[in-house]
Amino acid sequence: MNHRQHRPTIKEVAIRAGVSPMTVSRTLSGGVNVKLDVQQRVLEAVAELGYHRNENARSIRPGHSSGLIGVAITNIANPYYSTFALGVEEEAALSGRRILLGNTGEDAAREAELVGDFLGRRVDGLIVVPADDAFAHLANSQSQGVPVVLASRRIHGLDADSVVLDDEDGAYRGTIALLDGGHTRIGYLGNRESIFTGRRRHAGFVKALHERGIEPDPELVALGQQTVEQASDATRALLANPTPPTAIFCANNRNAIGALKEINVQLHTGRPASEFPELMSFDDFELAELSPVPLSVIDHDPRALGRTAARLLLDRLEAVGEVPSREIELPVTLRKRVR
Repeated sequence: MNHRQHRPTIKEVAIRAGVSPMTVSRTLSGGVNVKLDVQQRVLEAVAELGYHRNENARSIRPGHSSGLIGVAITNIANPYYSTFALGVEEEAALSGRRILLGNTGEDAAREAELVGDFLGRRVDGLIVVPADDAFAHLANSQSQGVPVVLASRRIHGLDADSVVLDDEDGAYRGTIALLDGGHTRIGYLGNRESIFTGRRRHAGFVKALHERGIEPDPELVALGQQTVEQASDATRALLANPTPPTAIFCANNRNAIGALKEINVQLHTGRPASEFPELMSFDDFELAELSPVPLSVIDHDPRALGRTAARLLLDRLEAVGEVPSREIELPVTLRKRVR
């Protein structure tokens, strides 16, 4: 006898979370008028039960592929991730597949909801730039037979294929270049250390300083900037220091753009460009060559990152039997620019 696997219902999720079915529905539709702690309970119940909405299942016969790949990125406004998604799309198209693209805004709850939406649309697989180290929703995807590939960031404890950059060595080499340029008072602009890339790039920065016998000055290290505006504010604080840094390492392009934005504001007050710090950016960005101060970049190809992530997923979909997960680390290139 052919027994069908039980598919959890929205009512069962509501019972597990201790809320009404309407609250579950609202949470999975964006969380409007639902308190954050209640949303979290619902999402935890969704992950525990393996519930997902099945919005187009009727159009897909059992055993047939939807031809769709779900791609979750953290910042759709960042051209870096747009280029990454383009790489995924190009590689997926070679096998006749299309992508569904979603933005998490570096929010784990939104990521879990987005993954649930993708599963409801019967995607063949997922490519995710993780918002943080939470992975119950991704493990649930794998348990449903939908493979997951992590891009740009890995998650400790989740057995999944991944492709990342050589973050630590890139940050190390970029900082060494600044030190070789005569800088000893170097500022740092980075994102949260709870983020995989944030930890690794900061570690590379610290390693380079320690190698030269320099202890990082806490007053010159700003962590947690997720937006250009936050990076501008952090740069303003660095420049207001009684002994400001002569160089700033920017752990991503958002931080570098924020630093340049603040420097340009202060340039309009009449201060000469020679009074401002040299910049090092992990990630290139459009119009970087127009920087009014010396700016170098730790460069890499986000399109290649996307293509590699898609290839890992396609290989996984085509694999027969149990295949060990693969971890790929792509190289980066230091490009010095001197005005």
